This record gives sequence, C-alpha cells and structure tokens, in this order.
Amino acid sequence: MSPAGSARPGSAGSARCRHRLRPARLCRTAAAAYSADVASRGSAGPVADAIGAPQISAILLDAGGVLVFPEPANVVPLLRKAGVDPDLSMLERAHYRAMASQDTESRPPVAVSWWRNYLLSYVAACGVAQERCEPLATEMAHQIRGHGWTHVGLGVMDGLRAVAALGLPMGVVSNSDGSVEGDLRRLGVCHVPDPGPDPAGEPDPRPGIPMGVILDSAVVGVAKPDPEIFRLALDALGVPAGSAVLHVGDSLRYDVAGALAAGLQPVHMDPYGFCPAPEGHPHVRSLAELAGSLETNQR
Repeated sequence: MSPAGSARPGSAGSARCRHRLRPARLCRTAAAAYSADVASRGSAGPVADAIGAPQISAILLDAGGVLVFPEPANVVPLLRKAGVDPDLSMLERAHYRAMASQDTESRPPVAVSWWRNYLLSYVAACGVAQERCEPLATEMAHQIRGHGWTHVGLGVMDGLRAVAALGLPMGVVSNSDGSVEGDLRRLGVCHVPDPGPDPAGEPDPRPGIPMGVILDSAVVGVAKPDPEIFRLALDALGVPAGSAVLHVGDSLRYDVAGALAAGLQPVHMDPYGFCPAPEGHPHVRSLAELAGSLETNQR
C-alpha cells in the first residue's frame, strides 16, 4: 500500500500489542523483489486463481482497497466540478486503477508525493478530461488530508463475515498514519476485543468483526514490504510464518512483495484484472470469493 506517513489507511497498532517503536523503513530485499521487470509488464491476467495452500492457518488483510476506500463525500464534489459524476462502483474501480498505476512505477512512491500521484490516476479513471487531471489532483491533495478512507467497500461486510465464519485467526496489517484502528472500529468494520474473558460471559457488543491484531505502520514503526510487520502480526496471533498464512492486499509493491518476503502466501485483491504482473500469485475479486475459495480448498 502507501508509504508510511501518507493519507492511505491501515489499522492502528493496538495498545494490546506493544512493540518498541522505531522509524518506519522499507525492506530493501522485499522492495527488490518488486523488480523493474514486474514494473514494466502490461495487461493483467485472469482473477480468482486457486489459493495455493490447502490448509490455511491465518488470514491477514490490508485495509485500504480491501476493507475501506476514499470517502466519496470528500472526492465527489470536486469531481462534479470537473464535469464527472461517478457512482460508488466507479469510485472503487478508480482506486484499483490508481493502485495498478502505482505498481507500474519503476521507483517506490515517497510519502510526500504518494497521495497526489494516487489522485492523478484516480481522477483520470473517473473520467476527468486529461488536461484537468493534474490541477484537480493537486487541489484534492491539498483539500483532503487525513481521515479520508472511511467508505466501507461495496459487499465488504458480507465478505468479511464470510471469511470470519471460516474460524481462522485474522488480523489487519496496513501502512497508515496511526488513525485507522479507530476508524475501522467506528465504522463497525472490525476491532480487537478487550483482553481477557468477559466476566459476564457475554459476547462483545461492539459491531464489526473481532480481529486478533490490528497493526498500523505508523504505530509499530515498520512498513510493508518489510517482512517485520508481518512477523509482528503473526506473533500477536500466535501463528508461525509460512505459506499457510494468507495476506490479502491490493498492491504488488507493498502487499504481494511484502508477503513473499515474509514467507507468506500473497493474495492480490484485483476485482477488475488490473494487476500489471499477474503471474506467480493468486488473485480474488472480493472477500466473498476468497471465502468461497478457502471453503472449497479446505474440504
């Protein structure tokens, strides 16, 4: 996903999972795995490839592009001023087009420019005229800062409930600015339950799916594609790293490369087949499709 410190969401590193903080860094080894060859490839291949591991031990999820997207109320008024009026489906599609554009760049994005560059591809994918894309992206980047990833994706909650029904340990691992654990909880998407048993023996009354861990790169001080952030999440879940652990994310550069560097099985969330290098890792269109694939594989 995005570089640490950008407006891109993740999930806040829970206070229940404390680690020594250090400056966020990108793992050179993992970044090298995303080579110039990958960055130069063209069209995406078919989605919904078979999940590799027959028995899955845990599932890690990215936040942006898997659970949440840019808030429409922030972007639609400016898009309308530019002469387009996209619906929610088009906005989500624009997100995946923008991420694919990021993945084809030969050099990793930097925090200071990531958001504007993302918006440049995003507004183009929404149908804004070419000559208006750059000024509009610059305007949006200045106006929309922080707390902007609060649209729960279409079908996300049904899909997330289906994945949770598999009964596997689950967590969220994302590059962010330290704000999104609260956002995910407030939106009713997911949360980390309070530690220890409920003395009354009652289920957690909070809405959303319970997670074993929610990690935010800005809180734990390390960002994807560094494999360390995955190790921290798996330590909290009590699950060893390996190909039986899935990490689902929307970025080749951060999610696929990072999961591979950590020894996990990446699953690319790629609903529209935009992946610029589809070989070598499975793709899914939705969390519901992921749940269905796992149900089939684990029977």
